[in-house]
Amino acid sequence: MRALTWQGKRDVRVETVPDPVIQDPTDIIIRVTSTGICGSDLHLYEVLGPYLDPGDILGHEPMGVVEVTGPEVTAVSRGDRVVVPFNVSCGTCFMCGRGLHSQCETTQVREYGTGASLFGYTKLYGQVPGGQAELLRVPFGNTLPVKVPEGPSDDRFVYLSDVLPTAWQAVEYAAIPPGGSVTVLGLGPIGDMAARIALHRGAGLVIGVDLVPERLARAAARGVQTLDLGRYGKDLPDAVRDLTGGRGTDAVIDAVGMEAHAIGAPIGKAGQWAVGLLPDAAARPLMERAGIDRLTALLTAIDVVRRGGTISISGVYGGAVDPLPLLTMFDKQIQLRMGQANVRRWVPEILPLLVDEDPLGVDGFATHHLPLEDGPKAYATFQAKADGMVKTLLRP
Repeated sequence: MRALTWQGKRDVRVETVPDPVIQDPTDIIIRVTSTGICGSDLHLYEVLGPYLDPGDILGHEPMGVVEVTGPEVTAVSRGDRVVVPFNVSCGTCFMCGRGLHSQCETTQVREYGTGASLFGYTKLYGQVPGGQAELLRVPFGNTLPVKVPEGPSDDRFVYLSDVLPTAWQAVEYAAIPPGGSVTVLGLGPIGDMAARIALHRGAGLVIGVDLVPERLARAAARGVQTLDLGRYGKDLPDAVRDLTGGRGTDAVIDAVGMEAHAIGAPIGKAGQWAVGLLPDAAARPLMERAGIDRLTALLTAIDVVRRGGTISISGVYGGAVDPLPLLTMFDKQIQLRMGQANVRRWVPEILPLLVDEDPLGVDGFATHHLPLEDGPKAYATFQAKADGMVKTLLRP
């Protein structure tokens, strides 16, 4: 089969690799029909090379059609249309039973002390082959894949793999009061969708912050009050307070994470660049014990949120010794929630919004549809925030 593989920093290639096979009686194999490129994939493209091997298959946002089922699979059959959550979660352990699928005890990567394995996402999360490929082996065929109806295009359902549940959890964790306000930092795929979900769920004011004109325009067209960081710069917190009676918003969603170079963080950026130059054996312990993120987005969230408000972090951070202004956080009585999305936890709430109407605008959410063979070019374009690219779906 053809698959998009990691070969080195900013070097991904589509290669011919062996087809996956059934390894466990509850496995299934799907023929991938659509697979997204995620902002988190850019972390692999840039800074997480020490945890990858050349040839690793990337991607964690796939959907497709069941081709083969293991002998103990009863929940889906050959020909069924399914979406695959990015968490490799069993659905039956203690953590999954409590809706914490990202902490699945069956697939936790204990070697690194991390949570559930993820498709296509480094040794830190199990080094499981990913979904930017023609075929994908999916474990836990009775509990993990999400069966979806025939009819609507893949664009209607593919975001159940990551974008929709990640954004839904970000809004849930933000605890926006009815009619309340939220600032969304970063209007990439997750921030854009989180802003849409916040409005759908009754927020009275959603403020979206970004630097990219196309992203600001997309959000504004959906009813978001947008603020161009290029215009406001360090005055952004004052601009938010001006819109909220001087208080700040009830909640802030940080949808940027360690990609905060979009807001500007030269020290953290230089540190990540330097670590990336080290051999893997030296880079891994440095990242694990002394890693520092670019914290501009999170520090902005702490400034922007009102006293007694909530910060919800959906952007990925990886630093081990990030300094935080705990005095300010304590004084402002800030509540903080974060974590990988528990995909299967939110599917029952989201799926009904996708079956008939399209209140979240998923049908037109992708800005680019490209063949799998164009994957390397798409990574480079997405990393550069060029060509108006916000969300790309690859068609194997």
